[in-house]
Amino acid sequence: MFDLWFWIVAVMLTAYVVLDGYDLGAGALHLAVARTDAERRTVLAAVGPFWDANEVWLLAAGGALFVAFPRVLASGLSGFYLAIFLVLWCLILRAVAIEFRSHLSEGLWRGFWDAGFAAASALLPVLFGAALGNVIRGVPLDADGWFELPLFTTFLPADPPGILDGYTVLAGAFALTALLAHGAAFLAWRTQGEVQARSRALAGRLLVALAALWPMTTIATHAVNPDLLPALPGRPLAWLGLALAAGGLAAAILAVRRGRDLGAFAGSCAFLAGMLVATAACLHPVLLRSIADPARSITAATGGGDARGLATALGWWAVGFPIAVGYFVTLFRLHRGKAVAARDGEGY
Repeated sequence: MFDLWFWIVAVMLTAYVVLDGYDLGAGALHLAVARTDAERRTVLAAVGPFWDANEVWLLAAGGALFVAFPRVLASGLSGFYLAIFLVLWCLILRAVAIEFRSHLSEGLWRGFWDAGFAAASALLPVLFGAALGNVIRGVPLDADGWFELPLFTTFLPADPPGILDGYTVLAGAFALTALLAHGAAFLAWRTQGEVQARSRALAGRLLVALAALWPMTTIATHAVNPDLLPALPGRPLAWLGLALAAGGLAAAILAVRRGRDLGAFAGSCAFLAGMLVATAACLHPVLLRSIADPARSITAATGGGDARGLATALGWWAVGFPIAVGYFVTLFRLHRGKAVAARDGEGY
């Protein structure tokens, strides 16, 4: 049961990254691909029907952690206290910027919210990537399963570590590049004209940069967690994830060069999903790795809640998850086609 919930949480986090990832990337890029007010409202029209629904997956994953692995959630919330507040502030700024920027027509007002939207959208992937980097590298868990991390120390992935060090910053840069490419591919698919042309050009360059960063990040990952990559041979799901990621990245690069925007976006989705599946498969069953003493690591078994409660929660999840998937399928069908900016004063 605990292993099943490990994968349920992994699936929900993967859904969040793939779905909210494209509007984070689009938001971070929108000042580069959209030069005029009408073009910026076109970008907002592309992500507008989806962004708030996409963020629900993050809340749902947090709820699944609360139900299935309360020790992990309690330890992580206390240890990453400052980082979590940074994430919340960025999420709030994004939402406020999207909703407020068109309330007034003055250029200074709209420019302020556009800059805030871009900054928050760019910072969130860095924070999420650094968070995953901390999970992979490990944290200084004490005998009771608690830890405390400053924002940074020496920027070396050694004791005492910080939330930000050389490795987690690299992981954040890798995540930012991946989501920028994801967002550019989405905008190339969903827009037209100059915004589409600029997005397509950026998607091609960002995907190549992502391909260059991938081996660098893999080498750094092996340096901070030597146990991760040796687990690959005995974990077929990890190989499947890596194959999906490599095939998705290659397909995305090829699709961009041929002008097949939907194919590039689908390839980017496959890359993100494959990377997260492979990472989860290699980490399993560890949820929070202890740097000092591996015996202190919190696993799916040691961090889990009541088994009977998890069985009941699984029944509710089996009902709710297909409804959520159906909702997103319906949402994409209702808003299919190219995004068109609403008339000024009538939309984003």
